[in-house]
Amino acid sequence: MEFFTIGVYNSTEQEYFKKLLDNNIDTFCDIRQRRGVRGAKYAFVNSNRLQEKLNELDIKYGHVIELAPTSVIRDLQKEADAQQGELKRDRNKLGKVFTIAYKDRILSNFDFDSFIDKLDEVGANRVVLFCVEEKPEACHRSIVTDKLEKLGYKITHL
Repeated sequence: MEFFTIGVYNSTEQEYFKKLLDNNIDTFCDIRQRRGVRGAKYAFVNSNRLQEKLNELDIKYGHVIELAPTSVIRDLQKEADAQQGELKRDRNKLGKVFTIAYKDRILSNFDFDSFIDKLDEVGANRVVLFCVEEKPEACHRSIVTDKLEKLGYKITHL
């Protein structure tokens, strides 16, 4: 099994789905808490539309809410962004306070063995982890993939 990550910011709908197809993604894990994006530009990754398109492309979809940061943890990052005068869409890396809280409150409680078992059960080979930020280091998906890498899995950021 191989893991990939993908964000949506600064991608068009065509570019986004082309990345999935070009990399033969067969399983899509949505690790957002809220599965919607405001505005028309990225409406194609709002849950219902996204699931319909993935179904058309024969890509399995799963919402792994257990990996999503809570509102409280996201608020810590919002505060850090505000202090930096940075917009979420322009963020280049996560704040230290977010990273510590996420690892402590989410990652330490996540059962990776069960997650891998469930992926095996559905025949997953090429799995993408999705959240909205363009750069993986600006998103919690990089914290998840750091852990997966330590468990011996190959990671590719799309």
